[in-house]
Amino acid sequence: MALALVSVMGYAQKTKTAETAIIIIDMQNDFVDPKGALCVAGAKATIPSIDDLAKYGRSKGWQVIHIIREHRPNGLDVDQPRVKLFTDGKPGYCVPGTWGCKIVDGISIEPEDMTVVKFRNSAFFQTQLDLILRRMGVTRVILAGTQYPNCVRGTANDAMSLNYETICCLDACSAKTPEVAEANIYDMRNMGIQCISLKEIKEKF
Repeated sequence: MALALVSVMGYAQKTKTAETAIIIIDMQNDFVDPKGALCVAGAKATIPSIDDLAKYGRSKGWQVIHIIREHRPNGLDVDQPRVKLFTDGKPGYCVPGTWGCKIVDGISIEPEDMTVVKFRNSAFFQTQLDLILRRMGVTRVILAGTQYPNCVRGTANDAMSLNYETICCLDACSAKTPEVAEANIYDMRNMGIQCISLKEIKEKF
């Protein structure tokens, strides 16, 4: 792990540098647990692979970043199609302080990990993620989490557009059905996004 001196608002601060970052997307109870408001059927099975990937990344000095979704209790900042989940007495989802907003059990969180909050599909949309990655010197992102057609794909598209080498870890990403996963993997590969297994990641990087 390397450290660089970076000036922030006039102060010299030590900032970790890393060529690669692992981006773990939306592995929160509301999306992963069967009791969650928007459970993705394939998400729970990926927990061991995601944790394995994160541990491998830490051993290599990579940065692990947990992307979590948060919404106000009144749904003011939620995607328009999902406003109905917050109205007429409905509790919504991923509201800060609730069980549904917490990262699911089984995924380790270490002190050196980082967290970035988002409120739309892409982890880059109106967040600090790009700024953080560039400050650290990251050129490659490895994506994990849920789910393929929404947040994984949205983040992958933006990462590629921002000129990061973009990789989706097949063992660590999920969708509601295998068919949905396969269709999105096919599309992403055709766009030039690498979709490879955890074993291949360990062999290649």
